Order: sequence, then C-alpha cells, then structure tokens
Amino acid sequence: MNYEFREEDAYSFARNQGIETKISGNELMFKTCPYCRPKATKGNTRTFSINLSTGQFKCLRASCGVTGNMVTIAKDFGFSLGTEVDEYYSPKKRYKRLKTPDNPIVPKPRAIEYLNSRGISESTAKRYEITNQTEHENVLVFPFYDENGKLQFVKYRNTKYDPDKNESKEWCEKDCKPILFGMKQCVGFKRLIVTEGQIDSLSVAEAGLDNAVSVPTGCNGFTWVPYCWDWVSKFEEIVVFGDFEKNHMTLLDDFKRRFPNKIKAVQESNYLGCKDANEILRTHGKKAILDAVENAQPLPVRRVKDLSDVKQVDIYKLPKLKTGLYDLDKILHGGFPFGQVHIIAGKRGDGKSTLASELVVNATEQGYRSFVYSGELPTYLFKSWFDFQTAGKNHIIESSRPDGSVSRIISDTNSTMISNWYHEKVFVYDTSIIDDDEQEDLLKTIKDSIMQYGTRVILIDNLMTAIDLDAEEGSNTYDRQGRFVKKLAKIALRFDVAIFLVAHKRKNNYSTDANDEISGSGDISNLAGVIISYDRDNELEPSKRRLIVSKNRLIGKLELTGYILSYDEKSKRIYGEKDDLNFQYGWDKSDGFVSVDEEETPFD
Repeated sequence: MNYEFREEDAYSFARNQGIETKISGNELMFKTCPYCRPKATKGNTRTFSINLSTGQFKCLRASCGVTGNMVTIAKDFGFSLGTEVDEYYSPKKRYKRLKTPDNPIVPKPRAIEYLNSRGISESTAKRYEITNQTEHENVLVFPFYDENGKLQFVKYRNTKYDPDKNESKEWCEKDCKPILFGMKQCVGFKRLIVTEGQIDSLSVAEAGLDNAVSVPTGCNGFTWVPYCWDWVSKFEEIVVFGDFEKNHMTLLDDFKRRFPNKIKAVQESNYLGCKDANEILRTHGKKAILDAVENAQPLPVRRVKDLSDVKQVDIYKLPKLKTGLYDLDKILHGGFPFGQVHIIAGKRGDGKSTLASELVVNATEQGYRSFVYSGELPTYLFKSWFDFQTAGKNHIIESSRPDGSVSRIISDTNSTMISNWYHEKVFVYDTSIIDDDEQEDLLKTIKDSIMQYGTRVILIDNLMTAIDLDAEEGSNTYDRQGRFVKKLAKIALRFDVAIFLVAHKRKNNYSTDANDEISGSGDISNLAGVIISYDRDNELEPSKRRLIVSKNRLIGKLELTGYILSYDEKSKRIYGEKDDLNFQYGWDKSDGFVSVDEEETPFD
C-alpha cells in the first residue's frame, strides 16, 4: 500500500519520542537518535535526521547507521501513520468469520421482483447471488465475496424504507471484514469499474460490462482499503462511476489519492442529467451505461498538458534583458531571457560583482524593477558602486590627495538625481537583519519583493553567502546549494523573472568544460539558462577581462573563445570595443558634461 509522506508525521514522531528537534535545510535533525540514543554521547548529538520531502531517515553514527522511511519507524516503534496504513502493514482488527455457502445462493422471488423494478434482470441477480430475508421479504441481502470466493461481508437494504417508521435504509452485518462488492465475479485485471452503491454496480453488470464493483459503506467509508488494496492495484485502470450531484462525483478524489492505478472518470455529460448508474439504466437504457464507461477520461495530471495545447512561441521575440554589452547581447539574441536562472561565474576579485551590478543599472534603464542581495557588501557600499556606474565618468569629480592617491565623488545634486531616477525601481536586501534560517528568509524575501514591488530582475551576489553554510551535522553543503538553486529556478519560471546568481569558480580548474568549473553543486550549472564567465587572462592587460558564454539554453549559440572587455576605474563601468563607455542613462538629460562651477566643490 502506498504511504504518502506528510511532514507532520515526522514532527509527530519526534513528539511521540520526546526528542528535541531543529530544522536544517530540508532535514528535521533529532538531538538524539531514537534507535541508538542509549549509547549516544554528548559528542554524537544531531546525527539522526528525517528528510522533510521524502520521509527517509538516517543515523550518521557508524555504529548505528540505521536507515529507512516512516513506515519503518511505524513498525519499529508502534507509531501510528493513520488507521488505513497501520491496518495494512500491521493488521490488528479481528473480524467475524462468516460461513461461505457450499452452493451459490439462489435469489428469492421478491428479490428478483424488486431488482426487475430497478432494471436489473434475474440472470444478473443469480450471478451476484442477491436474495432477501425469509422473515422480512422487503429486506435485500447482498453477499460480499472476496477474490477467492470467501464470504467476508453482508449488507442489507430495506426496499420499503420509510424515514418515519424505519431507523435505517441500509445496514451491515456486525464485525465483518469490509471489502468491495463484486470481487468474486471479476475476471482478469484489465479494467475495474467502481460505483458507490450495490444497485449501481449491478446496473453496470446488467449493461454487459465485466468487473463492476461497489464500496461497502458509501462514499465516505474507506475501511475496506487495507484489505483490497493489493487486489485493486493489479488492475490496469480504474473507471470511477460514483454518484454525481452538485457538480461533483463521489469516490473520485479518494481513489486518485489512494491508488497508483490509471484513474478514469465518467464524464458529466454522460450522466445525462441523472444521479447514478441505476438511474441512467432505467431512464436511458444499457447503451447509455456502455457509453458512459467507454467515454470515461483519464484524470488530468497536475502541471501536465498535451504538447499540442502549448502555444507556439517565437523564441527570438521573447522579452529579454539587454546587458548593454553589444557582443553579449548579439550572441544571446537580445539579452538574457526571463523565466530562468543565469550564472555569472568567475574567480575571486575578477569583477563578477561589478558586471552584475552593471546589469542591474541597464535593467533600470529598460524600465525593469530589480531586487539585489549582496552578501559581501554593506548596502551603502553597493549603492556607491551602483551610483558610479549610473553616473558615468563625465559626472565623476576627481581630486588628488596628499598621499598621491585619487579620490572620486559624485556631486550632491547629481547623487540626488540618480537616487530619484531609481527610486522604487531598485530594492536591496537589508543584510543588517538576518534571521536564524537565512536561506529560507532570502527565498521568501525574493518572492515577496516580486509580489509586492513587481521586481523582474533578481541579483544574488553570491551563492556562498546566500545559503547558511554553518550546516548542522549530517547536512551536506552541496545538497543545500542544489536545493537552493532548484527553488530559485521554480521562482524564475513561476513569476517569469530573470535571476542572476554570482558563483565562484573552483580554485583549481580541472575540467575542460567551463560549466564544470563552477564551484559547488552540479545542480547550479544544470539548472541555469545562461552561464557566462568573467575572468582575468594572463595574456591581457590588467584592466581587461575575457567574457565566455558556456551555456545558452534558449538559443544554443556559445562563445568559448571569449570577448575582450575593458574596465574603467573611474566609473566602474565594463565595456567592449563596440560599446559606448560614456552612455548616458535616463537620470541625466544633459550633454553629459557639467561645469565644475555648477557643482559643489570637492575640496574641504
């Protein structure tokens, strides 16, 4: 039987055992291992964890090393995962043993008479051995035989039910094992047709269809599942033919949730305005039942669609973020596409952050709002570099200091104009407020900034500071990186935003594949849309860098030889041969030059 893991089961188990826990990434870490804690020492705490996605557990102590899942825990500790699961794996209930008749039950005349009035023939009544009580001829008797022909359950139905006189319309023999009605009559395991009531399953059989069964105690009773799960799971497909009322079919959701089979549903149009199979039979005949079953459609799988329903898109006309670098925009056919995570890789100190910051300046120029996480720079320092790139060298005032060095400033007037230009367009993560779980906090903040401020460009500088590297014992750093990037990729796709992730290269390059040089989990490069590398080159001047495009998922075109880019120290701008170093961003509508007399003096 399939057990579907729920996070609350892991927490409940911890409470059941009285063990303190702490979340680390996607793992629920236990202070002591429930298996080996009598032997645990102070130095061996938090070695046991349950994965909150899969329910798999492990203990990292070599002397223990126990592994398994929540079903293992349920068996080993007598921990309950719910009645159905418990009863399937460790049956505890004891049911009444019913004597199986030596010969098939022969329907009595009153039973045949009633079933005929419901459109069901004597031959069908005989096949399913439906009869009535001798003392109470108006009470039908439905025998439930299992797949081996053994009588397990009996249900009764008052055919002359009067709510003012009778307590119940239907009832069951006390303490019998609940199973599906009609199991004995099934042949093969191709298709199982499930209805809510016994009269409905008889109606399906009356139409000439094999393998019609019904649940024993109505649409809300699933006590039969542990005893029939293995048998039901053998069928190639299940057609659910429940009662249809108020735009909803009974049984459907529960079968989809409980069974791994291919599930089909009778379509609303095939009910022809009727409530159930028997009403369809009596009103429209056997062919309507046949049509209903044959026209049943597979349940749609969440997040899956027919490829033919996907809208045709010209990938060359998709909205893209222009970088402002002519050669890079050319190979990317207009810039970085939205809906993906893009990697800016390079070694420490080579200028990755400077290039990333310039991308955000260009995003602002194009009217996009941005969110920036800079784990290595305080917000005031990021703003300083960002402002210099926005200003351009013609708006930066230089002066010599007594020690021979050069100081550079932007006038107060221009600083104000620049800030006004990107007001409510560029947002930064406040690194002075860091929660205990920084990874989850950052991901939530990114989503909130998208929803609240409409940000379309996200810069994370860099991966190593974006996740909590002080992992608990048993937590794998690469796993945490991989999970983090996967979540970023989902955010990018869901909200159609461009996410730029700054990542370091490995200290010692060992691969000829540029993507393999990125330090950390392989998921980083696997999930990226575009990967660019920005590095020093011993063959180039100190102020120049080589930019390589090693992955370009949308277009496919790469540039592994690289473009040569220059760096202007004064404005912090990066530019290529075909780019305008003095490009004026939208904050300044002048010719780009301002007289020193019009500016505040840079001297004390």
